[in-house]
Amino acid sequence: MKRWAPPVAIVLILLGMWQLAASYDVLANALHIEPFLVPSPSDIAQSLWNDRSLLVDNGWVTLQEVLAGFAVSVAAGVSFALALHVSPTLRRAFYPLLVASQTVPIVVVAPILVVWLGFGIGPKLAIIALICFFPITVNTLDGLRSVDPDLLKMMRTLDASRWRTLSGVEAPTALPYFFSGAKIAVAVAVIGAVFGEWAGSSSGLGHLIQQASAQLETALTFAAVVLLSAMAIALFGLLAVV
Repeated sequence: MKRWAPPVAIVLILLGMWQLAASYDVLANALHIEPFLVPSPSDIAQSLWNDRSLLVDNGWVTLQEVLAGFAVSVAAGVSFALALHVSPTLRRAFYPLLVASQTVPIVVVAPILVVWLGFGIGPKLAIIALICFFPITVNTLDGLRSVDPDLLKMMRTLDASRWRTLSGVEAPTALPYFFSGAKIAVAVAVIGAVFGEWAGSSSGLGHLIQQASAQLETALTFAAVVLLSAMAIALFGLLAVV
């Protein structure tokens, strides 16, 4: 409980300052915009309650996309990491390409995937999987390669098979690394879902943010962002306790 006290206190202080600034139109005057475009925390809280049905329905769509895309990235990332670990040739050939793939902005890829895969859940899963794939693969591979050399020598002395060494020594050593990568991946998976919904969707929190922003419903926009943040924090927390 004590470790949560400092961040909670900081958040409460910032919210209090925001409430005061919004109440006296400090932010609106500083930005030279209309006051209704700068909602206060109380306005956002009111929107969270008044629009709860809309937010929950769209939030459920986004959560399903995040969980499915994350599951795909875990299966693909772990499998690819194992392949690169077992085969040095594959590692030398594909690892540089894996790193280079991160230089392509996902914002550019998202519309292309929508054109190829349509407006269903397919492009959202692909975008989330692409974003999550890198941290899971790299961290898992680092874990597999971080085994104590003395343990590997002992396994060779015992004439252990490659599978026995992998399952009995390397995989358990890689687990903490995998979960570190998974925590990063599940947090950014929410961002991937929003990008996918922005590129083409009729539901989800990303779509709701687009609609609310276009109609200048800033309180609803912030409420959707709050729900997205809560979703990412909750998923991160679930993996952190594993």
